[in-house]
Amino acid sequence: MEYIAKLGRKVLNFIAEFGRIVILLLNILRFFPRAIKDRRLVLEQMAVVGSDSLPLVILIGSFTGAIAALQATNLFERFNLIDIATPFIGSSISTVVFTELSPVLIALIIAGRVGGAMAAQLGTMNVTEQIDALEMMAIDVNRFLGMPRLLAGLVMLPVLAIFSDIVALAGGYMLTSIKFGFSAYTFFESVQEYFTVYDVAVGLFKSCIFGGLTALIGVHVGFSTTGGAEGVGKATVRAFTISAASILIMDAFFGMIF
Repeated sequence: MEYIAKLGRKVLNFIAEFGRIVILLLNILRFFPRAIKDRRLVLEQMAVVGSDSLPLVILIGSFTGAIAALQATNLFERFNLIDIATPFIGSSISTVVFTELSPVLIALIIAGRVGGAMAAQLGTMNVTEQIDALEMMAIDVNRFLGMPRLLAGLVMLPVLAIFSDIVALAGGYMLTSIKFGFSAYTFFESVQEYFTVYDVAVGLFKSCIFGGLTALIGVHVGFSTTGGAEGVGKATVRAFTISAASILIMDAFFGMIF
């Protein structure tokens, strides 16, 4: 009976926290029309999510394409089908990069780099009573702190995914060129022949949702941080853990839809 009671408390706590996240989302969405007026705050967060993360995204994206190419070519090479599969190598790499690898890996990178940072920053403000001070000055923290971060996550993750797609294709071409002697024409002609806007759109849609989800969880965890410096450290880890799990769960859900 004790285990059942613990399980019940876990389920109730999960439902309660999910409800708090939904309420936070609704409170932040109310201030989206003020984004132009508060553009300075939004642009600051876009720089944190976007341009500051770009070097890491380019590095990870290039190796993502190379690894995708390596796995695809190894499979065909094992069965001596590399010559037959040559016209399809580029398209197979681009499809998996556009729809799965770039959106998910970039979202996980941002969850670790930006989501955790958001939770730490807002958690520090919370435990040092800076958020209480803002509320005493009649400043809505959902507008001042939440809205710019959520909007930056929604907008900048698709932009980062586009950069990742480009460098991933370059990385895939470099590996196939070095390992099998593929020419640029052979590789990119395959990409172009089977390219569909739908694949790119699916990837960008996923990136938008993952970015918003990461920012929302970072803000939620930051606002609910307690316990001083130790609580801030736990909030950072908790924000990344919840964000990463949510990204993978949502990706599995999208996989059943698209």
